[in-house]
Amino acid sequence: MRAKLFFAVSGLLTLPAYAAELQVDVEIPKLNVAEYHRPYVAVWLEGTDQKVAANLAVWYQQKDTAEGHGTKWLPDLRQWWRKSGRNLDLPVDGVTGPTRPVGRHVLKFDGRSPQLGKLAPGQYTLVVEAVREVGGRELLKIPFEWNGKPQSGKAQGASELGAVGLSIK
Repeated sequence: MRAKLFFAVSGLLTLPAYAAELQVDVEIPKLNVAEYHRPYVAVWLEGTDQKVAANLAVWYQQKDTAEGHGTKWLPDLRQWWRKSGRNLDLPVDGVTGPTRPVGRHVLKFDGRSPQLGKLAPGQYTLVVEAVREVGGRELLKIPFEWNGKPQSGKAQGASELGAVGLSIK
């Protein structure tokens, strides 16, 4: 009986502190322009010190073209590049991916994912940055508290991004 109780209790102690799920919704709007290029997008979390706590996604052109490889233009994601991108060895497994088409894109992470597994409880900001060739640049921020409690936040883009949402379940 004691052995069963010991294993049951020790199993509870190995669970993550927060079994929360973080969901990020990113909308790429349809633009009525003569020359359309899919945007490069970076999604990351910043701590109160404004340093990158976790890279969640980086979408860029991953094929070689006559103009070169897409990594050549990653510095155009200025905020992300200065804070994290230039220190990464790209591609990053589970983070980098190809550009996305117009529409709503959902990213889901749980407390056991590599991006959130070591995230300490506290105040954070979700940051989404988008830049497009022959287009503009936009940066949206949503503050939140990582504490295992349900919450949500929204931000609305004006040009390169549409609605961006954050929900923690």
